[in-house]
Amino acid sequence: MKISSNFDAGSIEIVSADNYEDIQLRIRRDNAADFAQWFYFRVQGAAYQHCTFNFLNAGESAYPDGWIDYQAVASYDRINWFRVPTHYENGVMTIDHVPLSGSIYYAYFEPYSYDQHLNLIGQAQGSGLCQVSDLGFTVQQRDINLLTIGHEVESDLKIWIIARQHPGETMAEWFIEGLLNRLLDPQDPTSRALLDRATFYVVPNMNPDGSVLGNLRTNAAGANLNREWANPSAETSPEVLAVRNKMQETGVDLFLDIHGDENIPYVFLAGTEGVPSWNGRLEALADQFRHHLLLASPDYQTEHGYPRNAPGKANMTIATNWVCENFGCLAFTLEMPFKDNANLPDDDFGWSGQRSLRLGEAALSPIYAIAQNLRA
Repeated sequence: MKISSNFDAGSIEIVSADNYEDIQLRIRRDNAADFAQWFYFRVQGAAYQHCTFNFLNAGESAYPDGWIDYQAVASYDRINWFRVPTHYENGVMTIDHVPLSGSIYYAYFEPYSYDQHLNLIGQAQGSGLCQVSDLGFTVQQRDINLLTIGHEVESDLKIWIIARQHPGETMAEWFIEGLLNRLLDPQDPTSRALLDRATFYVVPNMNPDGSVLGNLRTNAAGANLNREWANPSAETSPEVLAVRNKMQETGVDLFLDIHGDENIPYVFLAGTEGVPSWNGRLEALADQFRHHLLLASPDYQTEHGYPRNAPGKANMTIATNWVCENFGCLAFTLEMPFKDNANLPDDDFGWSGQRSLRLGEAALSPIYAIAQNLRA
């Protein structure tokens, strides 16, 4: 038996792999920070063997409650991913599985590789409706690309959507793929109507360094990008600095920041009610958006999520709060589960890349529904 992780986003530490029924592993921390939750590795030579993978430090991970009712994902071809039996007890997370082939991959969630990311950008540009521009470099000198879709006239609404500030939240880029598929479809009437009045600015992956490194939450310098928006640094958070500068150039009428949540088994929105400038207009817009997203996707719900911030108590280093306060616009963090969606469970696949993609498609409907009200 051989266990390896020396590939894009691969991450695991091997303690012992001498016994199929007691394979001992540790979840590796981010390369320059203490967050540990993401894992992605390959197993060879274990076909038809009952394998028990024990993650010894799961109880010391960034979100230990995230292992409760969690099921890991596996794939033989890295295209089709399925859930495998997983349980958590006494600080150890365990996968029990019998591989049916000589090579299999296990991961925290369905990966979205850097090659997929580059292909997504290329396909978007190939539609003829999208312009790709370069905003700068990451810490490790990877490109920070922006997709601009629309006429870019001054009267257009400026809609910004970013994803994967936290690189291990791969469902966020699956969401972007779905959104782009629909937005760039010339036969979709909602997309055509939106692009008559709005320009979209989309950053499919805010953190390509962390994605390639197999990090959960930080970039190559150890910065949690979603805590850098008040004062980004060219040295440690150039990704945020570049995007923030471009926002100040274009303006923002609506902002969506796409994420995944380790603990909560639901799709939900987190608003910006705690920013100093929150008012009745933004409250009404937020209610309208939630209402229309409920109509667009049964995967979304409003009962479960983060507690609402008290007035004036928002963390202004978070992207949505900073954007809302600086542009006076509606801003949401959209969260999807690493676990299954408890409202619509799927025993075979759980919450998946495809379900994230479908939610991305559905998200255009509430944007269209409230577009005429986005500007005061």
